[in-house]
Amino acid sequence: MSKFVEANKKIEEKVVGAYNAVESGVVGAYKKVEDSVVGAYKKVEDKFVDSFLAKDGETAEEAKERLKSEQKQDNGAVHPSVEISKNIAKASLERSKNAGKK
Repeated sequence: MSKFVEANKKIEEKVVGAYNAVESGVVGAYKKVEDSVVGAYKKVEDKFVDSFLAKDGETAEEAKERLKSEQKQDNGAVHPSVEISKNIAKASLERSKNAGKK
């Protein structure tokens, strides 16, 4: 019986070791992908903010902080451009619905 227990113990150790190696590899690969995707997103976000939202002489980080503070000051008020976009979308939807009725 002890040989059987010893053999099972060795098998258990090898299986657990293999599982841990696979787990480490998968988690490590996932983290690398996640880091590169998040890094690429941040670069695009910074470029967008710098190009379209930053005022003259303002860095992307400064523009982000300014936008956050402006948003807090608005206390959740909807920006007029959002309302305009919603109205345009509604009108476009109505036109496409009515186009099939003619």
